[in-house]
Parts: sequence; C-alpha cells; structure tokens
Amino acid sequence: MSRQVDPPYKAGLSGKAIAKAAPLSWGVALCTLVTLLALTIQTFEEALVGHPYVEAIVISILLGIGIRTFWQPAQRWQKGIAFSAKQLLEVAVALLGASLSFAAIAASGLVLLGAIVSIVVLALAVSFGISRLLCLPVRLSILIACGNSICGNSAIAAVAPVIGASSEDVASSISFTAVLGVIVVLALPLLIPLLQLSETQYGILAGMTVYAVPQVLAATVPVGLVSTQIGTLVKLIRVMMLGPLVACIALSARRLRGDQSSAYSGSNRLFETVPWFIVGFFLLAGLRSLALIPDTAVFLLQRAASVLTIMSMAALGLGVDLRVIGTVGGKVTAAVTLSLLFLLALGICFVCYGTR
Repeated sequence: MSRQVDPPYKAGLSGKAIAKAAPLSWGVALCTLVTLLALTIQTFEEALVGHPYVEAIVISILLGIGIRTFWQPAQRWQKGIAFSAKQLLEVAVALLGASLSFAAIAASGLVLLGAIVSIVVLALAVSFGISRLLCLPVRLSILIACGNSICGNSAIAAVAPVIGASSEDVASSISFTAVLGVIVVLALPLLIPLLQLSETQYGILAGMTVYAVPQVLAATVPVGLVSTQIGTLVKLIRVMMLGPLVACIALSARRLRGDQSSAYSGSNRLFETVPWFIVGFFLLAGLRSLALIPDTAVFLLQRAASVLTIMSMAALGLGVDLRVIGTVGGKVTAAVTLSLLFLLALGICFVCYGTR
C-alpha cells in the first residue's frame, strides 16, 4: 500500500510559513502574557472604581519596562518582540479607522469642527516648540506634541513607527503623558463651579483637553449625560485628525526614518510615501461612514485594535533602557505639563467666550 505524499508546493508553503513563524513565537508569546496581565489589572480597576484610571496600554508598557529592568531577553525573544512592536502596532492603527464615521463628524457643526481643528493645530505647533526649547530631540518632541494635541497614547503609538522613534522615546512620552492624563480626569470637574460651566460647555472642554476616550468618559459621566455625549463627540473629532496628521508626517519624515536617499527618487508615489496602515485607516473609516461595516464587526475591530496596541506597548517596554528615560525625565515632564496647560487654556477660552 503506497503512502500518500503531500504535493511538493503544499509542503513547501507550510514549511516556509512554519520557518517564518517559529522565530517569532517566543517574543510574541511573552508580549501576549504581559498583555493578559495588563488587561487583568485594568479589569480589577474597573471592578473597584468603575473605570480605569491607568489603562492597560500604560500598564503594559510599565510591566515591559519592569521586566526589562531585571531581565534582558535573549536573542531568540528579540524577533517576536520586534514584530509585536512594529507590525502589530501598524495593524492596530489601521483597525482604528473602523470606529470613526465621517457623518458624525460633519453633524457636529462647522463652528465646533473649525474650533477643534484650529485648537489641535495650534496645540501641535506650540507643544512641539516647547519641547524643542527644552532641548528635547526632534522625534520625542513630535511624539509629545501629537500625544498632547490628539489622543494621548494612541497618537504616540501611531506616529512612532512613521518617524522611526526609539522604544525609549515612546516609553518616556507615554509614561509622563499617562500620569498627567489621570490628574486631568480628577481635577477637571473642579472647573465647573469655578467657571460656572454648563453641561455642554464642560463636555466640550473635557473632549478638547482629556487625552483618551475612556478618560473622557471617566471625566464626564459623573457630571451628566449631555456632558458625556458632547465630550465623546469632541474627542472623536480630535481622534479623527490622527489619520491626516500621520499622513502629513509621513510625507515629510523620510529624514527622520533615515531613508533620505529615496526621498527624491522617481518612484516616490503615494503608497510608497504614506504608510499602508494609514491608507487602511481611511479605507475602514470610509466603509464605516457608508454603513458597510456592521456594528458587531465594529466592536470586534475596536477590541482587536485595543489588544494589538497593548501588545505592541508591552513589546516597546521590553526594549526600554530606564537609564535613557532618566536622562530626559525632567525635561519631558516639563514639556508635557506646559503643553497640557496651553491646551487647557485654549479649551477654556473657547468654552467661555466662543459658546456663550
């Protein structure tokens, strides 16, 4: 009886797939373990206080840094960690597009939309300028500006691969931004009686100044439904600017990525200049706006994007040298604090004088 043999092309394909996946398994498994631990800690936070003050994305990078401090992964872990830090992050950014709808943005009104865009652009410029005045590196300054002006950790994570930022830059910008993000959530409601803000005005202020969407909910839910709805809408408009921002940065970031030689080549086409995941971001946002992605699929895509981002942050943390962060810690703290205060001042001016 003759033994059945798989066709050569099938054996070749499966062998190549296994050969490519095997070196990644150790590092990806480690990042997955850190991610599960971070999500578990966030779940405990939600059970205790109703919402996470420190999100899993921040917890994962801190856990990664802690592990790296006491143990340096050997070579067999490195490929999987690098894959999680870059490729998984790119997929996560692309999937974020599915949560955005152009119709919802257009329905917010031209005045509010124009104000948000203007404040974001101005905050970007001032935040970058503050960071550079404090002699922070260009890449780190860009990360701080984007994180402060758009959506905190998500913006930092999305911009980092485009400009070729190091693990230390990403970790330091996210870590210090996360601390201030929690302080803003706790302190922002104190402005309601001080400035005599209505629920609508407070919602706008929270959406314009708080970093992450879950933090917007934490800051507005105790105030009222109107604040929560307005704050979430304003925040989503800020998040919507992430795609165009990253695309613009990609068009001018070749030198930061170290590929100057190709900047003037004849093959400088859109898909070679703008990262594929930004194209994917806009494609999914367009499909969502046309109602071609059902709500159940949107939830799954959002969840997948969240988990992949947490995994990539765990990977970045595993590559961080605390000594490097320590050398810029004070300057980063000053840059993030001053940038946040400027953003808060812009938001207060708009809600106090532009919405009355």
